[in-house]
Amino acid sequence: REFDNILDKYESDPTMAPVIESAHQLVSLGHGNTNLFAIRTQELQAIARGRQSLGESLRLIEELSATATQIVAATRSDSAQAASAAARSLATSGWVLAVVAMTGILVLLVVWLYVRHNLGARLTALSSGMLAIAGGNLKAQIPPGGGDEIGRMAEALTVFRDTAVEVEDKNLREIAEARRRLTDAIESISEGFSLYDAEDRLVVCNNRYREVFYPGIADIIVPGASFESFARAVAERGLVEDAKGRVDDWITERMAWHNNPSGPHLQQQSDGRWILISERKTGDRSTVAVYADISDLKQREEELAEKSNALEQKSNALEQLSNQLAKYLSPQVYDSIFSGRQEVKVASSRKKLTVFFSDIADFTETADRLESEELSQLLNHYLTEMSRIALDHGATIDKYVGDAILIFFGDTETKGVKEDALACVKMAIAMRKRMHDLAAIWRESGIEKPLQVRMGIHTDYCTVGNFGSEDRMDYTIIGGGVNTASRLETSATPGEILISYETFAHVRDRIHCEERGHIDVKGIAYSVATYQVVDTYENLGKEPRHFREDDPNVKLDLDLDTMSADDRSTAATILRRALDHLSAHDETSRPELARKNEPGRKRPARSKSGHGA
Repeated sequence: REFDNILDKYESDPTMAPVIESAHQLVSLGHGNTNLFAIRTQELQAIARGRQSLGESLRLIEELSATATQIVAATRSDSAQAASAAARSLATSGWVLAVVAMTGILVLLVVWLYVRHNLGARLTALSSGMLAIAGGNLKAQIPPGGGDEIGRMAEALTVFRDTAVEVEDKNLREIAEARRRLTDAIESISEGFSLYDAEDRLVVCNNRYREVFYPGIADIIVPGASFESFARAVAERGLVEDAKGRVDDWITERMAWHNNPSGPHLQQQSDGRWILISERKTGDRSTVAVYADISDLKQREEELAEKSNALEQKSNALEQLSNQLAKYLSPQVYDSIFSGRQEVKVASSRKKLTVFFSDIADFTETADRLESEELSQLLNHYLTEMSRIALDHGATIDKYVGDAILIFFGDTETKGVKEDALACVKMAIAMRKRMHDLAAIWRESGIEKPLQVRMGIHTDYCTVGNFGSEDRMDYTIIGGGVNTASRLETSATPGEILISYETFAHVRDRIHCEERGHIDVKGIAYSVATYQVVDTYENLGKEPRHFREDDPNVKLDLDLDTMSADDRSTAATILRRALDHLSAHDETSRPELARKNEPGRKRPARSKSGHGA
């Protein structure tokens, strides 16, 4: 059974087929009635029978000798004459018996010697050879064969042994070739390589690992040496920068990395080189490690970090400079230039824009009343508040001209002419409202006459772009539209927003305006229709303190936020007088009202605020 188990291991190897067949023939000699063990048993039985026959022959000879002696003694008294005949007969019988006995003994000895020294010796030698081969000794001697069954068994065993020897030699050659290839492979790589077994003893490594990465400890890095002894030698001889002054702590940390590798880690050697160590556990708990010299990469990384820091510093400086330059440009212009959407060159184009112009009324008088520091602070406060509102509405601030502001909508970004005009008017309304709030603040700060602003808005085609030279240019707008907006501003009263018909046509459905007549504009042959901006219809509906009614027979416009106490008292007196007149004529007006309220008659319109006349 053990022999069958051994043969099963080579069942899948086609080169072992002759060996397995011969082995099976050899094993078959041990089966059946004529097997080797049966012959051995017969041999032993024959020897036993020979010994038994020999003993029986000796017993018969003794009995025969005793009988003959009795016969001789009995016949002595018979006759003297027969004495000599009897003596001769007795001598003849003894000789015959002796010859017979000796012949039997010789036959038995020959049989015993043949079986003992021929068959037994051959079988014993053959058995010893089989046991030796089964134990792995393929050089064991096998007795020469013969023409009998034992000889055929010996021949089969010889074939088995020779085949096994050939297979072993082939395997040894393949193992040696594989080992040579492995050695050449690990020696050819540029990285250091090591393999430690499950007991942390070195199995194999290349010369780069031994001599390049850790020079001076070649006597430690030998097959069978423990990893801990290697780590200690590295630390004690100062080959690793991090191990200096803390040998035991470093060895503990290194052993922890080695026993539980979780990823690559860096190691700086005392000569300044950087080694990237990548360790990994195999299925049998061995440890494979690759050591890569990344000193050049580390140096380039440090150089790159230095350049990145320098670049970041320059970038920060440029960003600060850019932020400072941005204060001299409109955000839209700034973004279009720095995003690359607009080239910085002398160029212009014609576009339909909505232009806004504002100016502080009686600014010269205000300047005379204030010191220069107070005037600068007041003017900057005003310009800051107005600019914030302009930017919130998407305006492009062209320039500040003293206390005047030039703003336009429609470039560099536009939402369409109508939406641009609406955004511009809403911006002006927000500015006017903010000026009311600032007036209270400025009064509290000691300014007797707070600033009041006139505003003009016009929609027309303008030339917009970069004007100037290649060395110095200004992004601005020029054209008759700018002149018209400026003329509208100068024609407005303090706190008033005056717009042209071109702008009014785009905002009339969203902004409540009042016609203010025509003005003449220098450079234009015809007069310009103007409209005063009241507020958005939305604000008028939401503001209960602003009442407006425009009926063919009744007109009412009350803005409580802009009225003083005297104004409100005068308005109340007027309204009471009007109410008294209405009450006096109540009786006469009832029939007329009844007729107006008849089914089918149209009722008078009501104001946006819901208040009738």
